[in-house]
Amino acid sequence: MAVSSTHHTPLPDHHLPSRSSPPLHNDCPSPSASEHKTMAADLVRPATPDRASRSSFSSIRENESTLPQTFTHSKLSSYTATPPTDEAVVDDFSTAPHSTSAAAVDPSHQYDNNNNINNRMSQTQVQTQFQPPVTHPNSKLLGYWTPADNFKGWKEIQVKGRLQSKSFGDLKVLHQSWLPPRCNTKAFGKGAMGKKTYKPGEAPIEKLPFEILTSIINCFVIDVPPNGVTRRNIDLMSLLLTSRTLHFATLETLYSNITIPHSRIFHKFLTHIAAHPPLGTIVRRLDFCHFNPSQLFSTAAERSKARNLTTETLLQCLELTPHLQEFLGQEYLDEDLDATVLRKLFVGLPRLQALDLCGCSSEKFKKAIASIVDQDWPAELSIRRLSMHKCLTVPSAVFEAVLPRLAKLTHLDIAGTRVTDAALSSIPPTARITHLNLAKCKLLSARNVIDFLAKHPGVRELQYLSVATDARTHQLFGVDDTTELLAVLPKTLKSLSLKGAAMDASHVDLLRPLSKHLEELAIGRGLKLEDVNRLFVPDDEQSEGEEENRMDVDDEEVWVSPSLKYIDLSDLWGADMDLLYLFSNRCAILRQRSEPLEVVEVAEDTFKRVSKSKTALKQAGWRTSEVGSRGWMVREFDGQNGKKQDDGRRGWKMGAESWGMRKIPVARAEVGGMYGFMMFGRKL
Repeated sequence: MAVSSTHHTPLPDHHLPSRSSPPLHNDCPSPSASEHKTMAADLVRPATPDRASRSSFSSIRENESTLPQTFTHSKLSSYTATPPTDEAVVDDFSTAPHSTSAAAVDPSHQYDNNNNINNRMSQTQVQTQFQPPVTHPNSKLLGYWTPADNFKGWKEIQVKGRLQSKSFGDLKVLHQSWLPPRCNTKAFGKGAMGKKTYKPGEAPIEKLPFEILTSIINCFVIDVPPNGVTRRNIDLMSLLLTSRTLHFATLETLYSNITIPHSRIFHKFLTHIAAHPPLGTIVRRLDFCHFNPSQLFSTAAERSKARNLTTETLLQCLELTPHLQEFLGQEYLDEDLDATVLRKLFVGLPRLQALDLCGCSSEKFKKAIASIVDQDWPAELSIRRLSMHKCLTVPSAVFEAVLPRLAKLTHLDIAGTRVTDAALSSIPPTARITHLNLAKCKLLSARNVIDFLAKHPGVRELQYLSVATDARTHQLFGVDDTTELLAVLPKTLKSLSLKGAAMDASHVDLLRPLSKHLEELAIGRGLKLEDVNRLFVPDDEQSEGEEENRMDVDDEEVWVSPSLKYIDLSDLWGADMDLLYLFSNRCAILRQRSEPLEVVEVAEDTFKRVSKSKTALKQAGWRTSEVGSRGWMVREFDGQNGKKQDDGRRGWKMGAESWGMRKIPVARAEVGGMYGFMMFGRKL
């Protein structure tokens, strides 16, 4: 929703980027005045580095490549990869509060910072050798230096003991190049004389509707925090200086979604909106999923002494952002979520639609959320998307107080909680739930869950459902319960997890109709690989010796291939997972017949065995991938026959691109930080 210009306050001069030009490269001759602006733009606006280098905080995030199920797993913050000290981390953003979309940067400071990187890189001892010129082999003046033959590539270059550079392009971003900057010798004013000029406010782009203009500027936004100063930040700061219209539209982008990676950034953001309250009215999302309190302070005493993010400052921030719609928290924040803050989140923000308290389970948080249950509650809460994923210690009374008041609920993730049958049944019939995660809810009964899915009017448009359990410790559904459950599931379902449920061969006939519209399916316990294979081929092709692509005419009329992109076989342990059968011609799972199947998840013991058979896997056209405690077999596409890799983007996945997420997202954003770990790094 666009924000009226009356709510926007132009930033003071000291919050705008400097107009000063950086020093010129030593290898380039001094330019004329007409060339100075062009060269300055080239120097302070390097190309944006590969997003894969932006590591999240002690987390797992999706790697934006063409390969499915690829992740970046990092234990260190990318904010500390470049600056030498903690203070330098803050200095890069000292001119304005930083977030994913809010930071003002001094271009000359960026250039100085890159020079510091260059100096550290130049101190790295890299063996080189002299190459004489071809035409004058004896000349020592016209030759050139190159890395020695034993030089293994730019990946060997280290900064502060960590590998920083991956390619020549990365070195060029850091101004560490064999070539001098391009010097533009064309006169600056010659080409501009014939261009049409417009009066202030009359340029065609300024006449675009505010919503369209904001959508264009939003293309610069990256949800995952970048590693330092990147081109995106400078572009957004430049738009602030372009015109009054673009200034207002850019403020909408800068302050609508705020990502807080550590407490000092939160302090700067809070200080800024406290000095300019109209900016706080623009904020729609506060994202703490990348937050790590120990990144800048090694002990809790140091964090307490700094007083950057506390219960008081967090409450003040919520007071200054009255139009907040999404609050994304996680377990690193639970010590600062006291009763007053939680009361503000549940009741005091009338426009709040998404609330994520993933992993909050400390004793302090437990007491705080339990203390607000007995207070006066309104008849209806504004929250539509609620995640209390892995809030292990939250009392059952909290769910019995909150769930009956979620009349417009669409997303509910209460995996691993103490939710009861009474609380689940109390969800109002006006709810329109599309995403429901009941994994490892040990206080729920199979009878009540089946009745809820069969009779409650709020789950008729369900797209994501997880009733997964760990079969080693708990079983929610028996064989008869699974039969009854499969019969009541809606046709709108796209993702279904039956992990841990007791199953037998008769359930394949019930899964076949569901597989025609499901894209994700997690199989339970009791099935064998031969049973799973029946999902991909008609029964008459199960016999040994049949050709893979043979199909009778009668079967061709009735058989419809499944739409599965992902199947979870991690409940097939030991002998249940017959690898000899899996790689044989009798099994269609790894064959072309199973397309569009792309990802097969397997148990840890199976993954170890598969990893030792990479040759056979490669011959079948698959590869392995793993992150955290999970492992997959992933189909590789060679681009032939017009087949292209699916990018994995689906509306029901809320921004995630990989398959098999364990946690439901409540905001459309790139996956990273603690949420990336909860979604893809954990078994359940």
